[in-house]
Amino acid sequence: MNPKIVEWLLEGDAWIQYRTRVDLLGQAESDPQVCAVRKAMLADPKIQSLLAGLKDWPGAVLNSHKSASQPFHKLAFLADLGLNVSDAPVKAITKKVMAHQSAQGAFQLPTNIPTHFGGSGKDEWAWALCDAPILVSALVKMGLGDDKRVQTAIQYLDGLIRENGFPCAVSPELGKFRGPGRKDDPCPFATLAMLKLTSRVPELQEGKSAKIGAETLLSLWGESRERHPYMFFMGTDFRKLKAPLFWYDILHALDILSQFKWARKDRRFQDMLSVVKAKADDDGRFIPESIWTVWKDWDFSQKKIPSKGLTFFVERIEKRIES
Repeated sequence: MNPKIVEWLLEGDAWIQYRTRVDLLGQAESDPQVCAVRKAMLADPKIQSLLAGLKDWPGAVLNSHKSASQPFHKLAFLADLGLNVSDAPVKAITKKVMAHQSAQGAFQLPTNIPTHFGGSGKDEWAWALCDAPILVSALVKMGLGDDKRVQTAIQYLDGLIRENGFPCAVSPELGKFRGPGRKDDPCPFATLAMLKLTSRVPELQEGKSAKIGAETLLSLWGESRERHPYMFFMGTDFRKLKAPLFWYDILHALDILSQFKWARKDRRFQDMLSVVKAKADDDGRFIPESIWTVWKDWDFSQKKIPSKGLTFFVERIEKRIES
């Protein structure tokens, strides 16, 4: 860990200071400096804006899982920052999230799949494996992992694992819909999302689904020129540095894989990490190469100067490897 980088990060937005103190410096949540900067983070207008938008959960009908404006992505980001059900707005939001649970166990979002894609063409509550595990992992991170409803969702979703990863799976309400790929192929993003969930559930961290999920992603990296299931590529766009960590890209994949000790030792993980490290400037800082325009007020939504937020995400991966 570079002390100069840490010093620079501690000059950033409150959320960067907070996560730097906890994740990089190992300071306790009870530490006065951590408490002070966490309070500042919660008062930050950008955080307040995210919370205000989520109070109207679930928001608009789901039209694209990739959209960075999707409420479930914003919820996942707040969970990653460390907001939890002890924070009053979060408790109210998670209550709304859990109000719609499917018969299978996964939590639902309002969705509309056109008939020509195999759906009903109507607005309906449903889930897909590219949103359900993101919701559940956020709930776990926010302190609801022991809730029976969350446990039911975890058990069902984890049971969808196949020998080659997680499939493109959707709830019965969505009919015959599935993504643009072969039915027997794994869905790379669903696998990434499920791996994020298993990383947060202690009893699954060393389990079959985590091992298969990690191997699926690492194999896709190793064969990135030949294999592109469901049109998820690991090419030029995948390798661009981008934050927040929402979609199928190199930093998101590394962030999730780095939470498994056995995955960090894999040569393919190391190869993926070397691609990222080669992008650092002379001071070890990172400049975003792609941005989510709807996050224009955040420091990682520009491509001209080093971003403290983006650099923090890389440093956190490095810290996990060191430890």
